[in-house]
Amino acid sequence: MKGLYRDFFLHFDVLVMAIIFGIGFVYSVIFNFSWIVLLVFVVGLIFFMFSEYVTHRFFFHIKAPKNKLFLKFMKRIHYDHHTYPDDLKLLFLPIWYSIPNLGALSVIFYLIFQDFVLTSSFGAGLVLMLLGYEWKHYVAHRPIKPKTKMGRHIKKLHILHHFKNENFWYGVSTPIFDGLFGTLKDEKEVVTSQTAKALEERM
Repeated sequence: MKGLYRDFFLHFDVLVMAIIFGIGFVYSVIFNFSWIVLLVFVVGLIFFMFSEYVTHRFFFHIKAPKNKLFLKFMKRIHYDHHTYPDDLKLLFLPIWYSIPNLGALSVIFYLIFQDFVLTSSFGAGLVLMLLGYEWKHYVAHRPIKPKTKMGRHIKKLHILHHFKNENFWYGVSTPIFDGLFGTLKDEKEVVTSQTAKALEERM
């Protein structure tokens, strides 16, 4: 079991994102604390959960592109993860994807509000929730039994996404947005998909 935890907490991409979170959190929430800074941090957490759902549903699951370079990108980002769901190398979002995307969201936030401290707080919220996403995703695919009922429920939903039907249960960190957008279904009401492990073959 110790090895399972080590595989997560010593993973290079996780360590890098944890350092980025620490720097942003200490600078904004610790050194420049105010209730608005804390509120923006929470907004960052929530916004990541929303963007996670939207990205997973509408980008990671697009039909296989014809462009070979784009197809190679999609295979690394998500397609191959469905084909080999327990491959440790495919469980984590690579930092060359995460940093530019979360960085772009932070830049947009800065352009709107013109405040570096608030932007740092927002970015720290994004990164912390990314780490939460990575942990829950890791737990879903490894022989780790969550201690809470909600944790076990979230793990079950993700397993259903992989092995029952890839068109439902997109939320990894939370099922809230599945519930809001109609993709949180009773497994008995959903037919088994033939392409859950072969996203490239979806029509």
